[in-house]
Amino acid sequence: MIPAPVKHKFFTPGVFVLIIIALNGLVFLALRFIFGIGSVTNLDDVTPWGLWIGVDVAAGVALAAGGFTSAALGHVMHREEYKIIVRPALLTAMLGYTFVAFAVFTDIGRFYYIWHPLIMWNGNSALFEVGICVMIYLTVLYIEFLPLVTERFIGRVNLPDTFAFLNKPVDKALRYLDSRLSITMFIFIIAGVVLSTLHQSSLGTLMIIAGQKMHPLWQTPILPLLFLLSAIAVGFPMVIFESLIASRSFKMKPEMHVLSRLGGMISPIIGIYLAFKIGDVFIRETFKYILVFDSTSWMFISEMGLMFAAFFLFLSRKITNSPLGLFIASSLVIAGVLLNRINNFIVAYQPYYNPVRYFPSIGEISVTLGCIALLVLAYRAVVMIFPVISREKRDIIKNI
Repeated sequence: MIPAPVKHKFFTPGVFVLIIIALNGLVFLALRFIFGIGSVTNLDDVTPWGLWIGVDVAAGVALAAGGFTSAALGHVMHREEYKIIVRPALLTAMLGYTFVAFAVFTDIGRFYYIWHPLIMWNGNSALFEVGICVMIYLTVLYIEFLPLVTERFIGRVNLPDTFAFLNKPVDKALRYLDSRLSITMFIFIIAGVVLSTLHQSSLGTLMIIAGQKMHPLWQTPILPLLFLLSAIAVGFPMVIFESLIASRSFKMKPEMHVLSRLGGMISPIIGIYLAFKIGDVFIRETFKYILVFDSTSWMFISEMGLMFAAFFLFLSRKITNSPLGLFIASSLVIAGVLLNRINNFIVAYQPYYNPVRYFPSIGEISVTLGCIALLVLAYRAVVMIFPVISREKRDIIKNI
């Protein structure tokens, strides 16, 4: 298996739909920056955050966990057979964290002060730790992507006539960069795994600080651990999900010999998460809130139901050996973790003196969907330019 740029037409009917969704989101995004955050959101002084934090940031960080879980499996544990999934997972994480950083930039009222944490340190703040960790990890992800850039352009630098004299110096610089990265890359890989575990759990710490503003079903001292475990649990399903989507989109055969074995690892991880989650509910005796059967309890039941369904599906070898089965089971995990972050940051969090329950506006939903569409379009463009997806050598030659 050799990583190579995908030879496929960029524009398809699906791509045009994504472009329309992205443009719609950009319109509301422009309104947000021109007229202020209150012009497109349902946020106010009582409800400080909503969809952009709950989904774009909290869920975005969790769903990008495939980057560090696959890096740990392929590079740290030296499981060579899984290295073909590392590059696509790295790209997903890189674009995902870029999306997260932009979401924070968009959600901050005074967005032009986003650089303040770089010089105004507060070591006692969980939010400061999350911000610094995400900034450093995003930088590490781009550094980890650099070998793909050097691999793509070494020996192929061909600048326009005006800049043709720079071809050799640029090629020489790329070769030097590649040689330095090959020596130091292990440092960035280990740093990426460590940084991910830090801020994944610290997002849970943020909600512990909320105290009684959080519903008892989700407010727990082990929330940082639950956030970390759920992020690890969704890492491999996210890799499987994007691999199957990419294979279908580019009309390629999915790497089932790798994805099936990856699917076999998921149930134990989900099982550990569910054991802590259920154990916590019984130890704190908060199961009584589930029996109320109001809208909040049904959100909790839905979240747990999705995770339990995925747990049992991944136990079946028939499911893990089927592309459709893997897709459905992975989608359930992704939906379960997404709903968990929505529940923690939006449903469970109810500030005092808030007479109206928050619900996202059309503008908030449009911006979120628009950013997701841009992320998918960026992924499609990058895999067609850089050697991200691995294929058989004969398939690469056939497309030349």
